[in-house]
This record gives sequence, C-alpha cells and structure tokens, in this order.
Amino acid sequence: MAPLRIAVVTVSDGVAAGTRTDTSGSAITAWIAARGSVVAEHEVVADAAGRVSSVLLSLAGRDDVDVILTTGGTGLTARDVTPEATRVVIEREVPGIAERLRAAGATSTPYAVLSRGIAGLRGATLIVNLPGSTGGVRDGLRVLDEVIDHAVQLLRGIDTESHDPANG
Repeated sequence: MAPLRIAVVTVSDGVAAGTRTDTSGSAITAWIAARGSVVAEHEVVADAAGRVSSVLLSLAGRDDVDVILTTGGTGLTARDVTPEATRVVIEREVPGIAERLRAAGATSTPYAVLSRGIAGLRGATLIVNLPGSTGGVRDGLRVLDEVIDHAVQLLRGIDTESHDPANG
C-alpha cells in the first residue's frame, strides 16, 4: 500500500499567536515520519470553530490527504471547540476510535475522560481529534498505530473483502 498522507491541524490560540511552542503538533509530525507516512500539511489555527471547520473542509477535499489529525481544543473550556467544528465537517462518525482514545489515555491520566474529541469521515478522509497535551497525543498515536493503516486501506477500497489482523 502507498504511504499514508496525513495532515496535522494544531488548534491553539497560543501557538497561533506565537506565544506557545507546538509540541503536540511536532509529536504528530515526528510519528508520521517515523512510520514512513507523509505529512501532507501542517496547519495551525486559533480556537475558533469557523476557522477550524474551514481548514478541515479544505484538507478533506484534497486528493493527497487520507487522514487529518487535529490536536487541541477538545477540553472543557469555552474556547475548546474542535469537536463542534469537526462535527460540522464529518459525514459519518467513527465513535470507536474516540472511545478507544479516551480509554487508552485513561491508563495514563484520569483526565483523559474529559476529552470531548470525536472521529469521523468526510468522503474518503478520516478525521480524528487528539488532545492538546503531548502526553495525550502520544497515547492517542499508539491507538492509531493499531488501526490507521487498515482504516485507510478500507477508505481507499483496498482489501475490503477480508482482513487478517496479524498481517496488516
């Protein structure tokens, strides 16, 4: 299978303003490179639902993007609007991914259950909200390592008749 093409969207007022370092976005891009995938794009946006939705729509409409991973904006503060912005964009939810992300994160910190991140599809593009913390991102990437290749394989229409988990 051709390498996955993954776009990263960091949602953070501080990173967008240049007052905070994008450690979670950097962790995602390093993971992408380490697994032999391609960083299709890395965007930074402030915590504004309309702007986040616009970026997601733009990226999901591209032929060179299989997956969009967001980081940030999934918490409980009034400015945390990534799930709402994502919900406007997706056509079908993939709730098992978000559920697994929270469950895996909860083994590291009880605060993982406070994440409101979602996952879903727009066309043949998988969109997944990851937390804004670097630790939460690392926990989430371990989960995605287990399923992302098969998910993209299905979305690309490859090997949809059978799947042997032992052979990817």
